[in-house]
Amino acid sequence: MLLSTYSEESEITQRHFTVPSDFKQPTDAVMPTSNVASEHKPLQARLSLKFSEVDGVTRLVEREHFGPLLVQKPFYPEGQKICHVVIIHPPGGIVGGDQLEISAQVDASANAQITTPGAAKWYKANGHTSHQKIKVYVRKGGSLEWVPQETIFYNNANVEIDHQVILEDDAVYVGCEILCFGRTAYGETFSNGQIKQRTSIKRNNKLIWLEQIRLLGESSAMNGALALSGKTVCATLILTGKTIPQPLIDLVREETNKITKGTGQVGLSQLKSAVVVRYLGDSSEVARQVMLCVWGLLRPELIGSAAIVPRMWNT
Repeated sequence: MLLSTYSEESEITQRHFTVPSDFKQPTDAVMPTSNVASEHKPLQARLSLKFSEVDGVTRLVEREHFGPLLVQKPFYPEGQKICHVVIIHPPGGIVGGDQLEISAQVDASANAQITTPGAAKWYKANGHTSHQKIKVYVRKGGSLEWVPQETIFYNNANVEIDHQVILEDDAVYVGCEILCFGRTAYGETFSNGQIKQRTSIKRNNKLIWLEQIRLLGESSAMNGALALSGKTVCATLILTGKTIPQPLIDLVREETNKITKGTGQVGLSQLKSAVVVRYLGDSSEVARQVMLCVWGLLRPELIGSAAIVPRMWNT
């Protein structure tokens, strides 16, 4: 591990960073929904991060947190070019009515990777909707890898998630998510509740990716071909910033089919502005292996560095 004698903590400031006007958080982003009873006190937490390149080293130069959402000291398992941070949510799960906001800015020529120490758990709603808003901004020449561990939706959860990505010029973004519906190890299915999710990516203010989904646990559509087809785990990896050569695309398809061995479905599409990889099956472990395989094969092409498994994924 390469470490600089430069003090990280001395450069980190506790304040908000300035970003373009369309990146500002709405003033009502963390307000409880109108149907929340007066005696209910949802947890509200916010985290803002900024990464900058300083003398060839990507540093976490600004961070601000409110409530139980924070990062500890950044680390450099693959050298000083890429700054790794782990987002920690001490309660360990999100209950009905909780409001979480995460924003991150990666400046020009900086490279950051953000992950989590374990699975995110969305608990029973108890009559309240939980919200998570993620917004990231990557300037030209920069890269951000958003690779949290899996998300588990408990039965009767009511969740709204909004993930927005804003990119400049040739900025690279890699986003991974593994969604698990119900605690299948305990015989639980996601038979009741609601999940609303929206993911958007803009490059130079032009929308290049938009995906919206609404899943109702009690709906037969959950088992339909346009939704989960009766499966309990789905995963998505989105990569944007460079065109992937066809031989490498073919290799990815070949290697992922070896992992699933017919027990799940994997699809890969290279669109004009992004590469999208999907897994649909019943195993979060297989989903993880598929995502890591694709990431490992494509990362050198995208950011010029060999992929290593985030150390938190091995704990």
